[in-house]
Amino acid sequence: MCSSVKLRTFDPKRINMETLQRTYRTLLSLTDTSHIRFIHDQVEWDSRLIAILGSRGVGKTTMLLQHILLSGQQDESLFVMADDLYFTSHRLIDLAWRFYQMGGKHLYIDEIHKYKGWSTEIKNIYDQLPTLQVIYTGSSILDLNKGGGDLSRRKVEYRMPGLSFREYLNMRMGWNLPVYTLADILQGKVTLPPDARPLALFNDYMRQGYYPFFKEPGYTIRLRSVVQRMVEEDIPTYAEMNTTSASKLKKLLYILAQSVPFKPNYSKLERDLNISRNTLPSYIEYLEKSELINLLREKADGIKLLEKVEKVYLNNPNISYALSETTPNEGTLRETIFFAWMRVSEFITSSKVSDFTIGDYTFEVGGRRKGQRQISSVAPGYGFIVKDDIEYAYENQIPLWMFGFIY
Repeated sequence: MCSSVKLRTFDPKRINMETLQRTYRTLLSLTDTSHIRFIHDQVEWDSRLIAILGSRGVGKTTMLLQHILLSGQQDESLFVMADDLYFTSHRLIDLAWRFYQMGGKHLYIDEIHKYKGWSTEIKNIYDQLPTLQVIYTGSSILDLNKGGGDLSRRKVEYRMPGLSFREYLNMRMGWNLPVYTLADILQGKVTLPPDARPLALFNDYMRQGYYPFFKEPGYTIRLRSVVQRMVEEDIPTYAEMNTTSASKLKKLLYILAQSVPFKPNYSKLERDLNISRNTLPSYIEYLEKSELINLLREKADGIKLLEKVEKVYLNNPNISYALSETTPNEGTLRETIFFAWMRVSEFITSSKVSDFTIGDYTFEVGGRRKGQRQISSVAPGYGFIVKDDIEYAYENQIPLWMFGFIY
């Protein structure tokens, strides 16, 4: 007769502070600091409450770990992931108190949106522990916060986009290329190392270079997974969607992916998705805030700007390649990446005579054969042709790749 073996069940309560510390130290030991994202130097790291928001895969986790190493504050810091099993039986605020009592000064929390009721507990930590610094990362949709603790007057918030072409080159080639201002770019001052051929590198970037995991195998498969998790998990969870609504959101994204650049026809979309006029704008907003799409708006004043959407683009060309059923249109890809880059640091709107307007400047984006007709009515010195298949600037013709040095 065989004796029965009693299986030991997992108990989340057995995960303690020492377990979290061990995980934290392991992650630090695996962190590479050879390339630091541009936004790192823009963060006011002395602020008491810092939020770093962005899409999945843009490098938020890595940047926090890099900062801990660069700051030399490893022994006074703790890095935790909000979806750690520890939090199935422990509260975040209790961890903060324990860490503080042990002499901790800097608490880093990754993917805060995965912790239910996070904003209220962060507010309580901020109010009850005034000498404890809290830095957290989260989904880019978190500014759609409805209810919970009001952190708007307490936090300093930063948004992390995907890699610029400059950052991609620095990571891939081991270079240390600088950022250029828009004025410098318009004068064609961007330079590369001798013998570098920007067009071949730019073509690779357009296909798989917007996200820092481009060096890893299976890039397209991983990117599809990232997009899928955003539309099936992140947005539905945050917006408290049911299964049917989440399915319609996913269908909307794929309709847009096959149609961009897409001038919104809300009536048709409402019929195709079988949703109400009041629901569709919310879906569009969720996709924009989660950085799956970008909305190009007309130039207007005040609140009217929010109502005038001229075109819908996917967030970046890599998503276009990942989601498109055919090879994406070259013209669409050009406009997509120009818009994606420039919106990071510039106020960009649609143009009545060409593609885009930034301040007093007008931009027409095209290929080698693109002429001056669209900007013929623009005052000299204020109209530019942006071309994706030229290496060097000539007069008002600027290579598209140069705009990838704006950040």
